[in-house]
This record gives sequence, structure tokens and C-alpha cells, in this order.
Amino acid sequence: MIRTALLVPLLLALLAGPALSQTQVEISADQLTVEETRSEAVFTGNVKVVHPTVTVWAPRVVAIYGEGGTSDIESFTASGGVRLKTKDQDATGENAVFTPSDQLLRLTGNVKVTNSSGTVNATELVVNLETDVSTFTGGGGGRVTGVFTSQ
Repeated sequence: MIRTALLVPLLLALLAGPALSQTQVEISADQLTVEETRSEAVFTGNVKVVHPTVTVWAPRVVAIYGEGGTSDIESFTASGGVRLKTKDQDATGENAVFTPSDQLLRLTGNVKVTNSSGTVNATELVVNLETDVSTFTGGGGGRVTGVFTSQ
């Protein structure tokens, strides 16, 4: 069974909540632009976010923050071809959006999630962190496909 529910909480620990202030996160990019009037931090060019439990790569990462500043993330968007890697899983897609208010992570566009048990391909993956439900969708007449290794 693909354990997408494990991947997403690790990403969320990186991006939101008290874990962020207690855990060292390293972010590198070719450029960082902070738009105070828009409450937006934009990392561009070879962005790499390293957290002890997950690494995220993308050409562009945008964090929209609230009144609490950069520790008050309202949404996180990685785009242009995204990779999320944990010790046990690797997930890729064109875009990833996380919104803490509804606890949903959406990975869209040529989604592929791989672990030692197999691989699932889809158009979209939505993970609800409150319910621990991961839903893969085909979309546009496409289908969800999977290849699994029996043990």
C-alpha cells in the first residue's frame, strides 16, 4: 500500500505550526523576494527545502503568510515540477499546494508516488491531513494506475 499519508504530514511539519519554530529548516534558492505588501515570500531558481524528515525541490516556491509573519503560513505553493522525498517515499508532480486552514495538500499534474511497495500514477492527489484520507484522481478521461509488488 502506498503511504501518502506519511509524506504529507512531513511536508506540513516543514511548513506550518509549532514544529517549524522548533525544527531547523534550510532553504536555498537562486533568489528570494519578499513582498511585504502582499505578505508573500517567493523563492525562485533551483529551490531546495531541507527538513530533517522531508526534502522538497521545485523551480519556484511561494509562501503566503498572515499577520504573524513568516511563521504564520496561510498557503504554500511549489510549482514548475515538484519533488517531495522522505526516507520511504518519493512523490512528483507539476504543482503542490498546501493550505493549513483546511489541512489539504494537493499535488497535481503527472502525479507519481513511489515507495518500496509500488507506484501510483494520477492526475491529482489530494491528502486530507485531518482524516488521513488520500485520494488519487485520473481526470480528463485519464485513469489512476498502479503497479504493486507483492511480498
